[in-house]
Amino acid sequence: MRPVIGISSSLKEQMLLLPTDNINAISKFGGLPIVLPNYEEIEVDLIVELIDGLLLTGGGDIDPTLFGEEPHQKLGSITPERDAFEVAIVKKMLLQNKPVLGICRGAQILNIAVGGDMFQDIYSQTEADLLQHQQQAPRWHASHYVNVKKNTLLRTITQTESLKVNSFHHQANRKIPDGFEVSAVASDGVIEAFESKNHHFVMGIQWHPECMLLNNDEVSAKIMNAFINACKK
Repeated sequence: MRPVIGISSSLKEQMLLLPTDNINAISKFGGLPIVLPNYEEIEVDLIVELIDGLLLTGGGDIDPTLFGEEPHQKLGSITPERDAFEVAIVKKMLLQNKPVLGICRGAQILNIAVGGDMFQDIYSQTEADLLQHQQQAPRWHASHYVNVKKNTLLRTITQTESLKVNSFHHQANRKIPDGFEVSAVASDGVIEAFESKNHHFVMGIQWHPECMLLNNDEVSAKIMNAFINACKK
């Protein structure tokens, strides 16, 4: 039986928005994709019972009051309803040890949900000489490298110490809480992936493998396949 994968969606002017690359990636590797609403938290328990895994997708910025900060002047558009829904469903999924994969914004809201924090804008809140993390290239194009740490789930999946990834973000994770660990960083020090030490499969990655699959990227295929396989269990 195909595992049921809940896919988070963006919300704009009372419309749910979701690039079909996310749906196609789940379906390609054997999952049954179900688009989730940004709905009242009271429904989260029912949704978690229905799904075998959760894909947290990309999108807009995250409300900084969720991690104890006020809005930076470089903060972009936020969607409080989406933030609340995703934080609630992440917590329920982790309690049941069901797989979670966070992509870009999804990696950030995953970290916030478990007690981490983030840069509201990496370019103005860090002193490092940063790479271009908002690439001016097609979404399937891999634009910079990340270094994958040893003895991590990501390293086990990818079987490589260096990946070339795409990049579409101005926010990034900063503090990763206890029980989780950084599994990949860019050459400028920006956190590119993190994962749980205590769950079967809980991982956040800053890039977009669903887009790189359009260019038949092997590592992206390995990541999506590993996620779906974890959901089958």
